[in-house]
Amino acid sequence: MNMFEDRERAYEKRFCDDLELEFKSMARRNKLLGLWAAELMGYDSARAQDYAGQIVDAAFVARGRDAVFERVWGDLSAAKVEVTDRQVRRHMDRLMRRARQQIHDEAYDISETAPAH
Repeated sequence: MNMFEDRERAYEKRFCDDLELEFKSMARRNKLLGLWAAELMGYDSARAQDYAGQIVDAAFVARGRDAVFERVWGDLSAAKVEVTDRQVRRHMDRLMRRARQQIHDEAYDISETAPAH
């Protein structure tokens, strides 16, 4: 195998790794968003976990950021939670940054696999 083929495979692997991390980050963001919304709606812990799972699933069923927003916004509005659509979207953005950082930290945490000295 020549150097160019090695480089091409390395770029392809990196691209796939990046896609996987983004997918995991989006799912994590949706779970965090669901937990946040559940807290605002006054759900207990078990119901909050169930709701968060529904929000994660909603992204797969309807596809896309707006589908998740619409679901959460609709649920918050129906529960008469006083929050604006802008606040929900801004919180989604903050949670996405947090989720990316968490997934990145988990993916690249070598302290668990490093041999003990």
